[in-house]
Amino acid sequence: MRLLSISCGKVAPLFGEHQSNEKAVTSAIRKRSISDLSNPSPVVITNLGVKDDEQADRSVHGGIEKAIYTYPAEHYAFWNELLTRETKKTVALQYGAIGENFTIEGLLESQVYVGDTLIIGGLEFSVVKLREPCFKFNAAMGYKGAAKAMLQSGCSGWYLRVHQEGVIAAGAEIKHIHGSKKISIAAQNAALLNGSHQKNLWE
Repeated sequence: MRLLSISCGKVAPLFGEHQSNEKAVTSAIRKRSISDLSNPSPVVITNLGVKDDEQADRSVHGGIEKAIYTYPAEHYAFWNELLTRETKKTVALQYGAIGENFTIEGLLESQVYVGDTLIIGGLEFSVVKLREPCFKFNAAMGYKGAAKAMLQSGCSGWYLRVHQEGVIAAGAEIKHIHGSKKISIAAQNAALLNGSHQKNLWE
């Protein structure tokens, strides 16, 4: 298990610069990699996440409890295939495109439980919850069914809380330490899918 990429983004208009002020929607979901295996630049991690990363609405992203959004690289094949089919354009997403800060390999939602500890490059993080997609994810992907597809596929990723600040770089090994194993990220996703919370998720 290792960290493949670290990404960050700036708050910007989600639907382009020409949206009206009355309907302006901003987001920092479009992130770019600032440290990867070909250029493993050191990145500062604070208790609020990747230094210089921004969030437009910290009630749903960011803050202490959702400091780092982590996503398995294994899911990128799913998204590239789906988006290529649905948009009729060849899609090859780059790490960070899902809105994640950490792109990792070797660890999936079915293996990760709320409360688990991840030691990445010597820094300590804990698993908080899954990522719940919304209409902004649809816009970023250019496909109105993207949020629904994330929920149905279980390719959600999860949020981490930072317990130890410091500096890490892409290529860092990940050590996974289980906690109480009460509920996995996959189980959280299944509960959301089967419950009432998804009612207005993609409207």
